[in-house]
Amino acid sequence: MSPSSTLSPLRGSFLALMSQPALTIASLLKAPPLLLACGRWLKGGRYELVALGEGADPVVELETRRDGFDAVLLEQGALPAEAYQHLIRQGLRLPAVVVGPVSGRLEYHDAEVHLGPDQLEQLPYSLDAAVSRVLRRGGLGSTGPADGEGVVPPSGWTLTNRLKERLGYLGVFYKRDSTRFLRNLPPDQCTDLLQSLERTYRDLLISYFRDPAAANQALESFVHTAFFSDLPTTKAVEIHMNLIDDFWKQLKLEAHSNSFLQDYRLVLLDVMAHLCEMYRRSIPTDAQQLAPRLELQAAVSSQGVAS
Repeated sequence: MSPSSTLSPLRGSFLALMSQPALTIASLLKAPPLLLACGRWLKGGRYELVALGEGADPVVELETRRDGFDAVLLEQGALPAEAYQHLIRQGLRLPAVVVGPVSGRLEYHDAEVHLGPDQLEQLPYSLDAAVSRVLRRGGLGSTGPADGEGVVPPSGWTLTNRLKERLGYLGVFYKRDSTRFLRNLPPDQCTDLLQSLERTYRDLLISYFRDPAAANQALESFVHTAFFSDLPTTKAVEIHMNLIDDFWKQLKLEAHSNSFLQDYRLVLLDVMAHLCEMYRRSIPTDAQQLAPRLELQAAVSSQGVAS
């Protein structure tokens, strides 16, 4: 069997996945300007945004319509902790993006993705990341601000199975939308996304040594967007160096010591390590199993030619 014939099922699965309908996102955002801004960045993409936050009880609405949603968009601090506890007691843990200050605080559960309100250009990529984290884990863990250990989802409703049906077993990692790669964006959108990534990286640098929890959320946000936008590693290094240079100039202007900035090389190493891990996980299991066989076939062929 030739390598091309072996890979054809993977290609077929990939093309089938790309034709899947948009995922439906429940918005529990309370602030109308924030909802408007989020809608702008999700317009025309693979996601359909349904506003529930302005209703009398958006949590009950979400619970009632649970079969109609694939993920949830939240506003940090807009709902009381009891609301999330209620959802988890009902076995309802959707992939979540939380918009608000990146403070290290957990809002809903331990797989949520956080995004600063000044970084909404990254929202489609953050939603991809939120869904991918659920698929990669095979479901959501029970740790978080509202612990739901022992909760069994209602019969006939399994989130992971639903997402796999919509996205396929390869998951979101392998079906990155190439139209949203940085190099394929219109120039103005490319500029907006890079500036947003710079703001995220700045948050990461500021909190890296003084607030590990907040730094971890900023790190995840940057790496997720870098992966799903196919950000070149050289561009990530450039963002790091430009920000460090800005810090150096500011410290020099204020007559402060800047020798400690060398320690921030650890931030770049951390980012690259996390990004490499995401790429490693993005390789489908079938392709990982196929690689050794292809290497063996190539070795046998080369030996045959040599003999």
